[in-house]
Amino acid sequence: MNTRRKLIVGLGASALAAVLPALGQTPKWPRIGILHSDNQAFPPLQAFVQELGTLGYTDGQNVTITYRFAEGDLARLPALAVDLAKGGVDIIFAHSTAPVLAAQGATTSTPIVFSAVSDPVGQGFAQSLSRPGGRITGTTNLNREMSAKRLEILKEMSPRLSRLAIFTSDEPHVPEQLAQVLEAARRYGMTVKTTEVRNRDDFERVAKLLRTWRAEGICVVGTVGNSVNRKLLVDLASQIRLPAVYAQSLYADAGGLVSYGPSQSDNYRKAAHYVDKILKGAPPADMPIQQPTTFELVVNLKAAKALGIKVPNSILLRADRVIE
Repeated sequence: MNTRRKLIVGLGASALAAVLPALGQTPKWPRIGILHSDNQAFPPLQAFVQELGTLGYTDGQNVTITYRFAEGDLARLPALAVDLAKGGVDIIFAHSTAPVLAAQGATTSTPIVFSAVSDPVGQGFAQSLSRPGGRITGTTNLNREMSAKRLEILKEMSPRLSRLAIFTSDEPHVPEQLAQVLEAARRYGMTVKTTEVRNRDDFERVAKLLRTWRAEGICVVGTVGNSVNRKLLVDLASQIRLPAVYAQSLYADAGGLVSYGPSQSDNYRKAAHYVDKILKGAPPADMPIQQPTTFELVVNLKAAKALGIKVPNSILLRADRVIE
């Protein structure tokens, strides 16, 4: 074999040797961890995954998405976050305050994107809305700012409302929302009682409490725990025949009277875009925390009829969606 042929054969063998190991290796895809308090059927989460798809990410084809769900048990979140961190994900999507706190405690380096934190600066997730300055960014849900507006809507639907029950929870962002509702109730001259509903075993206790107290309406504070228990809360309000206002359209879809708040699906889609940008190298420290731009007033006329409430035209005309 002449020198030229030896050189060609040698180069070919070297190239083949370099290619063969690579053929047996798993491609280095981005790894997205999802830490959620609910479950995979949660509609806004489906919007998040769909938006990732429009951005070119398909699970199992060019990205690996690892899910961890608390299934309504928020005490599980820290362990689930640690599990994600140990799995070596490149980024964590943790939708609201409790999951973000868990993810923040589980890793000191992995970027975190959220879609529904009411006060990211107050919670210590960011230095400011315009420049977070760390590894956490996303979209707020303005629950604190909108709490008073929800009570205004309930008062418009039930003008004689003077005794208000507030369904709350022990989550870290609740005090700021509760303060806004209490201030609005004071302006309307309402008296207030707060309580929690965590499971169906609380039905009898809470129903008895509100009947004894002669409550005339319910304001459900926007929390992860309440969202997970949305069907439970809607059923309780129906059982004790009281008008109630909620923070998310998911409650109205579950049979609740009226809801008002940012579009969760829209916020989740925005979060997907932030995940995309960070995976492509954008520093979360410089990515402004976004404010919601789409808000939904949803009225359930079936619930209104069951409660004997005639929904004012002023509300029907403003409604983004009416469930009949």
